[in-house]
Amino acid sequence: MRWQTLWQAKWILVVLAGLTAAAWTWTPWLAGVGVALIVFTLYFFRDPRREIPQGPGLFVSPADGKVSDILEMEETEVAGRKMRRIGIFLSVFDVHVNRAPAAGRLVYTAEHAGTYHDARSPMASTHNAARTWGFDCDGQMIVVRQITGAIARRIVPWALLGDKLARGQHFGMIRFGSRTEVFLPLEAAVSVSVGDHVKGGSSVIAHLPVGQKRVEQPKMEVAS
Repeated sequence: MRWQTLWQAKWILVVLAGLTAAAWTWTPWLAGVGVALIVFTLYFFRDPRREIPQGPGLFVSPADGKVSDILEMEETEVAGRKMRRIGIFLSVFDVHVNRAPAAGRLVYTAEHAGTYHDARSPMASTHNAARTWGFDCDGQMIVVRQITGAIARRIVPWALLGDKLARGQHFGMIRFGSRTEVFLPLEAAVSVSVGDHVKGGSSVIAHLPVGQKRVEQPKMEVAS
């Protein structure tokens, strides 16, 4: 477990510890509930080690969870062209740390205010509070979007603009159930299907065919 991840739970653990102590004093049987909540919080904020696949042109999942949709659509915020979006739903039982899909430099990040629909709702992608990340991966633009849910209402960014991240390296997390979307170039061959459960940093979700010519990327301004 990384301390950077567990640090995000500090106030939750402090409050639960206080309530558990109070419950033990006044109603001892309720202390068991407090202990269970503390254990679950530690479980939720876990960050297990992952074996990162090696090889050219591989894209790994940016999050743990269930593949909820795979479709082609215009990515207008960063890349400005049609891309293939893979949506991943994270339940409260999944690891909520997000990882870079490929080695690259962080050239864009922006936070968006919004609502808090259930992350499984189609409205979550367009209406919920979110943060978008743009990675320049050896001339290929990859976009990741962290989306809040009905329970998850805080996105925690760790990476900074200009940072160079390795494939599978942490760049942030979402607290409690949520959704993560990754936008890949159309020429990438997808290797997962709707319904598959993927693991951030270790599950290969797509790859560029050997010898594939990269698509020229539009020029863009770095945002914050």
